[in-house]
Amino acid sequence: MPGTAQSEESSGLVERLLRPFGEVRAAEALTMLLMFANIFAIQAGYNVLKTVREPLIINTGDIEGIGGAELKSFASAGQVLLLAGFIPLYGWFASRVDRVRLILGFNAFFVACIELFFVAGRAGVPYTGIAFFVWIGIFSYSVVAQFWSYANDIYTRQQGERLFPIIVVGMTAGAALGPRIAASLFEAGVDPYSMMQLGAGALVLSVLLYWLVERREERQPASVAATGAKLGGKGAFALIAGSRYLILIALTLMLSNWVNTNGEYILDRLISAHALTLPEGALRDQYVGSFRGNFFFAVNVSAALIQILLVSRIVKFLGIAGVIFALPIIAFGAYGLIGLGAGFAVTRWAKTAENATDYSVMNTAKQMLWLPTTREQKYKAKQATDTIFVRIGDLLTAGTVFVGTVLVGLGVAGFATINLAIVAAWLAVGWMLYRENRDLVALQATEGAPSSGGIPSRSAANQLG
Repeated sequence: MPGTAQSEESSGLVERLLRPFGEVRAAEALTMLLMFANIFAIQAGYNVLKTVREPLIINTGDIEGIGGAELKSFASAGQVLLLAGFIPLYGWFASRVDRVRLILGFNAFFVACIELFFVAGRAGVPYTGIAFFVWIGIFSYSVVAQFWSYANDIYTRQQGERLFPIIVVGMTAGAALGPRIAASLFEAGVDPYSMMQLGAGALVLSVLLYWLVERREERQPASVAATGAKLGGKGAFALIAGSRYLILIALTLMLSNWVNTNGEYILDRLISAHALTLPEGALRDQYVGSFRGNFFFAVNVSAALIQILLVSRIVKFLGIAGVIFALPIIAFGAYGLIGLGAGFAVTRWAKTAENATDYSVMNTAKQMLWLPTTREQKYKAKQATDTIFVRIGDLLTAGTVFVGTVLVGLGVAGFATINLAIVAAWLAVGWMLYRENRDLVALQATEGAPSSGGIPSRSAANQLG
């Protein structure tokens, strides 16, 4: 912090240590590290919960002849229905409070939900695992979307382009630690419901870190974040519908998640087939929990290495185009291999490559795309695109799985071929999105429009919607 020689020296040291990974200026170092720690805690806690959900849903057993892997895909569709009600309520609440109360109320709600699942699971309430699976799909995207809405609010576009690749390292590192912790606890015989308390603790820590960042931002008179202004009354869906740029973001997220979730079904189908060869009960839980924990660990370690070593360089030399197109190209190669008849081992590592690229390069793209938008769009429209439009991809997967298994009887190669067709559409939408982003940034630069949370000029506003 400015004001003392000691703090200047400390910030300079941090800047020098971070120089291999990106450009951090002295006055930015402490806030950036707090944001890094925050997304690390959020992702570590979420990935413990994400690993916990696997045995709860996959080993639920047949319900009316539907197995665990198919049930997982169909349950994802229920998330879309809940989100259709959740997003308007979130927007209503966001319009009536400042962002500190928004963050506190949001996180308190999710902590209360975790405790209810803990009690229900311990009490043996039927289908708690299915309900938890549906809930965590909403929780994961909502909490992460809120963090990045906040990050887009406190940083200008120029700062975000420099700092987001480093902050996403915290995201990928936390995502790597969470499943490793969960896998170790599963192997030690800890029950899934006890592990839920780690997720609740991570949310409490996250609130504390938000508070520390907020205290720092209040002392920065030039900070957009220091205004504490409430958002306008326009709803998330109206904001998206009125902007070609936001529509293309929504379509990109929907298509990418459709491809990824189809791939998760392919992997789950192979895991489930092996689990059925084991005795029922604890051995199946341990196998699925351990496999998924180790898989998530491999994915997230790979993602962290990509984020640390490559992403800032991709952004620097290729710009937004590099981070937009990396994932669909990797996905095309992965499902091409699976479609040619690759076995379980190759499928596992193909999915590892796809997910690692998603969690690193594509995650950075998802956040950078919002830097030239307004505060209202950052908080409201982003919450909708990162939740309900992503979950529409899950709904499309549920339909794909139903048609592919019940009506057509597709095998693994057939589902991979479907993914190749979706990736082709994704590449086309990505090209249009890249052009819109390029034109919007150029327009704002020409007209001197704010590139943080302020109100853009008239022409820039028309470009946004």
